[in-house]
Amino acid sequence: MINLDEANKKGKEAMDAVLKNYSEVAKGFQAIATEASEYSKKSFQDVSSHMEALSGVKSIETALELQTNFIKSSYESFVAEATKMSDMYADLAKVAYKPYEAPIAKATGMKMPTAA
Repeated sequence: MINLDEANKKGKEAMDAVLKNYSEVAKGFQAIATEASEYSKKSFQDVSSHMEALSGVKSIETALELQTNFIKSSYESFVAEATKMSDMYADLAKVAYKPYEAPIAKATGMKMPTAA
């Protein structure tokens, strides 16, 4: 016979786990949005500063040197930011997958990975 109290308890536990996971996923998306916004602001400020410096240049050689340095630093900044965002998305995927680890492992007979 079905025990309604036990079923209600299990249902509440499952709902609590789902809501907790959704909350963690939402926090991850919020962190990614904040990081993207901060990077955009910094990038805009860097371009503004570069254009200001470039407008005061008196020779082609100086302009080329400024432009070369700006492109190099912009590229390095972009690669660093892309790496950081990639890591943030990977962490978010792990958080989103977490509730499914145990059922999938149980269904497939695989052992769950241990936390390092």
